[in-house]
Amino acid sequence: MSDIGMRWAALAGLAAAMAAGVALAATVNGYYVFVLANVALFAIVGIGLNVLLGLTGQMSFGHVGFYAIGAYAVAILTGKAGWSFWAAWPAGALIAGAMGALLALPALRARGPYLAMITIAFGFIVEHAIVEARDLTGGQNGIMGIAGPVLGGLARGERAAAMLAVITAGIAVAAFAMLSRGGWGAAMRAVRDSETAAESIGLDPLRIKTVAFAVSALCAGAAGGLFAPLSGFVTPHTFGFGQSILFVLVVMIGGAGSVAGPLVGALVVGLLPELLASFEEYRLLIFGLLLLVVLWVAPEGAAGLWRRVAARMGMQPAEAPLAASGDTGLAPRAAGAPIRTEGLTMQFGGVRAVGDLAFATQPGGITSLIGPNGAGKTTVLNMLSGFYRPTGGGFRLGESALQGQRAYRIARAGVARTYQTSQLFGSLSVEDNVALALGRGTLGPLLGAPRFRSAAARSEARRLLAFCGYAGSAQVRAADLAHVDRRLVEIARALATAPQALLLDEPAAGLSREDKARLAALLQRIAAAGIGVLLVEHDMDLVMGISDHIVVLDAGRRLAVGGVAAIQADPAVRKAYLGEAMAAGDAPADGQAPRPPLPADAPELLGVGGLVAGYGAEPVLHGIDLRVRRGELVALLGANGAGKSTLMRSLAGLHRPVQGGIHIDGIELAGLAAERVVAHGLVLVPEGRQVFPELSVRDNIRLGAFLDGRDIEARTEAMLGRFPRLRERLHQRAGLLSGGEQQMLAIARGLMSKPRVLLLDEPSLGLAPKIIAELFKALDGLRAEGLTVVLVDQMAALALALCDRAYVIEGGRIVAEGSAAEIAADGALARAYLGSTT
Repeated sequence: MSDIGMRWAALAGLAAAMAAGVALAATVNGYYVFVLANVALFAIVGIGLNVLLGLTGQMSFGHVGFYAIGAYAVAILTGKAGWSFWAAWPAGALIAGAMGALLALPALRARGPYLAMITIAFGFIVEHAIVEARDLTGGQNGIMGIAGPVLGGLARGERAAAMLAVITAGIAVAAFAMLSRGGWGAAMRAVRDSETAAESIGLDPLRIKTVAFAVSALCAGAAGGLFAPLSGFVTPHTFGFGQSILFVLVVMIGGAGSVAGPLVGALVVGLLPELLASFEEYRLLIFGLLLLVVLWVAPEGAAGLWRRVAARMGMQPAEAPLAASGDTGLAPRAAGAPIRTEGLTMQFGGVRAVGDLAFATQPGGITSLIGPNGAGKTTVLNMLSGFYRPTGGGFRLGESALQGQRAYRIARAGVARTYQTSQLFGSLSVEDNVALALGRGTLGPLLGAPRFRSAAARSEARRLLAFCGYAGSAQVRAADLAHVDRRLVEIARALATAPQALLLDEPAAGLSREDKARLAALLQRIAAAGIGVLLVEHDMDLVMGISDHIVVLDAGRRLAVGGVAAIQADPAVRKAYLGEAMAAGDAPADGQAPRPPLPADAPELLGVGGLVAGYGAEPVLHGIDLRVRRGELVALLGANGAGKSTLMRSLAGLHRPVQGGIHIDGIELAGLAAERVVAHGLVLVPEGRQVFPELSVRDNIRLGAFLDGRDIEARTEAMLGRFPRLRERLHQRAGLLSGGEQQMLAIARGLMSKPRVLLLDEPSLGLAPKIIAELFKALDGLRAEGLTVVLVDQMAALALALCDRAYVIEGGRIVAEGSAAEIAADGALARAYLGSTT
């Protein structure tokens, strides 16, 4: 069935359900009328809360306050003010919506539990304000004798209120479906997934979340306005905190973000207590236990359970790859305006990250911003894209001064951005990611999708994806993409904003040689289309191969500016940044003698036999066998996707292997939990550092001693002696460190666990050569001290210069093993898996 056919079928089903509900409200006895209406009211509030919780990811435990506002507004306006119900009901809903918008402005600047606490406080404030405003609300006694609606000769009073509740619930479901599939719904999901990326395509997260809060509160107010005539009276204690919990359960049980979820949740929450009424005092206990079981079996609610069942039964349509298009190029345009910085300065407390920086990008060309880790490159990009406000100087795009502007305004002005760690909207499809950016922050009507769903937008989104080289399905969720595809889709999304300048932060990190070559060609095509590219990248082969202009930073200041040849020949640049790559077989630094080889009879410490592991039906690792001797440094080498990180995670207990054994000094580790693996001395320093960003450097280091806190101060001091840079930043938040400093911190934290075998997964990823050399020198020191190390790294030449032996992995299998010299001398393996070592 086509998408349009399915929508018409759903609409027909909804209309039939509404008709059945209205018929029941007209025929059943008064008790069941109240039960039916109560289910409908739960559904209305749940649908509104689903906008807030399911789409924007904001939790509220205070919606009973808006429910009370709607109820009391109808009671007061129809009683003391003499309004008709038909005027008072929408007025009550609008008042609740306005209160929701007002509450959102301060509340949405908080996150997580802090937002929940603010909304809880709001619910209590409303309840106690009703008690204190006796002259208006009747205080503790409430308001009695509330007049109900009249539906002509069909129904009046509670039956009419029940019919209205059923009809309103049906309308709310249809409205949510329209909102969810439109531009506003996509924008709300985008803000939930990544506020930073949402701003980079021109969306204003605060505005979007405020609208979501107002719509959610309006629905709660509308339901409350129907509750007042349904019950005939309102009192403050009718609107206690427990009612808010039930509203949240409606969304959680049904499935947050799904269209039909709140209806399912309302049926469960509204009817289950009635079905358990015969158990009297045990009713609430049984109700609570049943809800716990439901949430345990289906943590994503009924909708999530249905998706899992449908996927297992093969009921979901297959995802077709992106169809080829005849037009896959960017339309030629006049060269975009350059970005010019003038005295740009950024200071964090007493630390000057960037100082008095002046440079200009080339319109229609590629300008690379390079420098050692901590030089300030990402800080510059954050200022140019509006995520940092410069503490001095400014910058322009053409003649437009942009310093001090919010990030979404800079994006709308024509500056697009990608990130070192891809920030796609994971819950949206690939095509939706790009189509949403085409609006450049313009979303259209709240319940419509004329632009976002238009054929023109869809065609343009696919064309941009094809231009960037993405060949997968356009309908797959962005969260499910492979690393290289995430890079391509993020660039396509940035191009969808029709930028004059494109800022790229480490786009080649983690890519294979072939993928880097395709990326280089893509960036050149983008520049040829008239878009100025500002590139921050550590891969010097890529930078020198495509750059028209290079700016070198060192310690936040401009060190050199010029073309490729001039920068390569500049002695200051070579000293500060480029350095000299170590080659396999080089002697250790400082004139030390080469390390003597380990004795042939050195005992085995770590052994792996027949290891098979994977993430689905097809294994990633196929019978891996490894042998690591005590005091040995072993490198695991191979192309991206070969299975190296999966092997490291399996060794560390973070991924359970399908079969095979892992032992350390004869102790079997396969199947043990990660913390028990650490206790036995096998410690992983994961890819991507994964420091605790909100904790200080000192606290990060000390957490490494969690399992053994003896002599912790002396061990901490030893780590600071090993990595002097960390001492200088001891009380700084770890999230503010440069990439190289974070890697040093991650290794120090791992060493605090007293490892017998240290597993290092891609320690050089995204680091500058100078920092890599410093890091590998520290690793050489560990090796000299007799620590056993297993190293995974894309810098094959450096790894071979450091290691005793190496294994080459291809397609999840060991295809070669030998001493570092033997692997380095195998030219075929070097070309296939390691890249050039010259």
